Amino acid sequence: MIHTSLAKPLCHWDESSALMEFKRSFRINRTYPDCVYPKVESWSLDGHGDCCSWDGVECDKATGYVTSLDLSSSCLFGTITSNTSLFRLLHLESLNLAWNDFNSSSIPYGFGNFSRLHNLNLSNSKFSGKIPSDISWLSRLISLDLSSEWGFLELPNVGNFVQNFTVLRELDLSYVNMSSPFPHVLANFSYLKSLKLAYTSLHGRFPVSIFQLPKLEVLEIKDNPNLSGFIPTLQWGNRLRSLSFGGVNFSGEIPVSIGNLVFLNKLSISDCNFSGSLPTSLSNLSRLAYLDISQNKFHGQIPASLANLTQLSSLDLSYNNLTGDIWHWLVNLSKLTQLFLSGNSSTSKVLQQKKGYVEIQLAAKLTVFVFLHSTDVQVSAPIPSSFKNLTRLVWLSLSNNNWQGEIPNSLWELKDLEILQLRGNNLSGTVDLHEFKNLWYMDLSHNSLTGFGGNQFNLSLPKLNHFDIGSNQLKTKLPSLPPSVAYCDISNNFLFGDIQPICRARSLVVLNLSINSLNGTIPSCLGNIKSLSILDLGKNKLEGMSPHAYPKGCALKMIDVTENRLQGLVPRSLANCKMLEYLNLGYNKILDGFPLWVLELTKLKALILNSNEFHGPIETYRSQFNLSNLHILDLSNNSFNGELPTQLLLSLNAMRVPIVQDQLEYMNTLEVIPSSSLTLGYIFNYGMKLMNKGIEREYSKVPFALMHINLSHNKFKGHIPHLIGDLKLLLFLNLSSNILTGCIPPSLANLTKLESLDLSQNNLSGEIPQQLVQLTFLSSFNVSHNQLVGLIPHGSQFNTFGIDSFATNEKLYGRPLPNKCTKFGDNIPLPPSPQEETGKESSFNLDWKFVLIGTGVGFLIGVLLGNLIIDEKSKWFLHYSQRMEKRWK
Repeated sequence: MIHTSLAKPLCHWDESSALMEFKRSFRINRTYPDCVYPKVESWSLDGHGDCCSWDGVECDKATGYVTSLDLSSSCLFGTITSNTSLFRLLHLESLNLAWNDFNSSSIPYGFGNFSRLHNLNLSNSKFSGKIPSDISWLSRLISLDLSSEWGFLELPNVGNFVQNFTVLRELDLSYVNMSSPFPHVLANFSYLKSLKLAYTSLHGRFPVSIFQLPKLEVLEIKDNPNLSGFIPTLQWGNRLRSLSFGGVNFSGEIPVSIGNLVFLNKLSISDCNFSGSLPTSLSNLSRLAYLDISQNKFHGQIPASLANLTQLSSLDLSYNNLTGDIWHWLVNLSKLTQLFLSGNSSTSKVLQQKKGYVEIQLAAKLTVFVFLHSTDVQVSAPIPSSFKNLTRLVWLSLSNNNWQGEIPNSLWELKDLEILQLRGNNLSGTVDLHEFKNLWYMDLSHNSLTGFGGNQFNLSLPKLNHFDIGSNQLKTKLPSLPPSVAYCDISNNFLFGDIQPICRARSLVVLNLSINSLNGTIPSCLGNIKSLSILDLGKNKLEGMSPHAYPKGCALKMIDVTENRLQGLVPRSLANCKMLEYLNLGYNKILDGFPLWVLELTKLKALILNSNEFHGPIETYRSQFNLSNLHILDLSNNSFNGELPTQLLLSLNAMRVPIVQDQLEYMNTLEVIPSSSLTLGYIFNYGMKLMNKGIEREYSKVPFALMHINLSHNKFKGHIPHLIGDLKLLLFLNLSSNILTGCIPPSLANLTKLESLDLSQNNLSGEIPQQLVQLTFLSSFNVSHNQLVGLIPHGSQFNTFGIDSFATNEKLYGRPLPNKCTKFGDNIPLPPSPQEETGKESSFNLDWKFVLIGTGVGFLIGVLLGNLIIDEKSKWFLHYSQRMEKRWK
């Protein structure tokens, strides 16, 4: 008997060599978040030279050619170039390079040479740039995934790109920037089973025929706000399992025919413009596990027939205008793990009127809740003690509901709780957190809580990352926070004692202890917290700052210690905080010269030193300032002297030339705080107190475009430099209460955006420049208490300023000042204002009306009792009249 066997063909040498060359072009990055297993590390030509046996490699059983390469999540770091050895694998039918790190490089030209390719997956691998057109040649593609949540891919003409993919079954281009109309050609792809085009900037009209594709199971086009459409009322003939178009400009009502989608597992239509009532046919979707209809305009009763959706695990009805008693049937949803009811009126009355009934139902059935979020429903009742029975709860959010009374002890027994949000209620009493070993996010702010239970000075919460208990009535010393805390806000309370206990929190990024009664010295340990970026200690009773607190590498972007009792010198070590954008030392008792080291802080946007005891000149012969990003400069109410700081003003480039960037609406910073569960982004607005048009105003947010200089109430002398006129974006300029002399420079007329100009309480002389009439945005103007002479400019905004703007300038005349004697000793009647001219009745006496001469100008030309007086004085009257008439015309 002869036995025969077919030997398995070995990998071709040229392909194994190409794979090894491809491997050597990358390095392995095991710290990459999406790294699972570096498959290429097992590749070797020694011992196991057959590449068909390597991890991620598959070969054709008959020919030995490599037909499939799957290196997804293989920890690869590097770039793929157009001459990569990968393109020598000409028999590839499936290629998966997803979830690697290609370092923001472009997808190279050359993938179009894989003429046999059926499956191509380059998703979430940090590619950027335009998608090469040769990929569109791959007419055999069955599955194409170029989605890139963390990349910046562009595809300007998606219609031309996809038109050859006629046998395509799966297409995912989510997060690719298309900025083009929706490709209607996709409606002809009869084999299409999954279509995902989320976050793609598509616009235009969504074709209704897409819903009718016979094999379509997944349709995801969410977050394309410029894409419009509606859900058709046709008979549904497909097997849709997942329908997601939240954040798309769809409108109209949900048709009754949606109940025919009996295979539907997920329906997400949040943040659209749907209206009308919810169709009862939704109850036919017996396989539905995920239902999100939030942020629409639905109204009317929530159908009780939703109780038939027994497979639901997540239900979001929030932010509509739905009503109805849902609690009696909600208990039937035994698989429900996520419930969102925010912003409706349905739950508030029920919880208020049937608190006992609700407790029974929660205790009896809803023990497998994982998420409960009932924001903004205004319950006005105590928190039900039956929450203790939700033993699997990991997220409890009852914010902005007006819950009252003390937090029940049963709530502290939810040992699996990870997120607790009770913000914005009327809760009182103490907080006992010692059982929350898994808690990492806690927000109890804006309540009436008074203290901590148990060992209140040592919060032993090993995973706590976000701790916000601001705006309460805590009357205690500062608690010692665990080292894991990155965000801490205990502002607007009644904390007393020193800050030292905070030093245990070594991971702090944000620390806000403002508006308390903390005292002592700002400890040097804060400078040793290398991650600290936001430090707000304003409005306390702190008395000093450690001189060596801030070492090199200081990451602080914001320091606010305003309205304390700080004395002594400003720490020179702050010069090490090169990232500093906001420095507010205002309203203290600091006795120091101008901190010249600020010239090293080139990112500074706001420098506020007002209301201290700073003294001496600002500039010396060695001063070289580079404050090119500064928007706010407030040095008022100090004892600075010498000339106005010309070099400092010259360096304010942000006030001279618009910054070429996406200007944020408000002056702020974004802080990203990672945690073991997820990454949180926080936007912090730079708030401050500024003098605005003579009134001190508190800004909780400062517009990015607000450019402000306040050097008032010092001892500056000399002339106002002409170069101030170069700061063309300036909105507020205050140089009042100094010892300035000389004339008002006409260059101030270049400040065309100026809204407030205060030069009062100086020794300025000369005339008010007539060019200032060009300042059409000027709504506050004050030059009082100077030595100005001549005629007050007339017209534009100057017609609106009152007497107080010009008072105590003895040689100044013209409206709105009372009639004054001229150098000739005669009283000159002032011309009427436009309001007087057009009004029903002039403010002049009727006996004078016959002497008004001119076509609508209305000036007095020196007519007395019908006789024209010709002398030197009358010639002066005539000259004055003609000059003013030209200005009025």
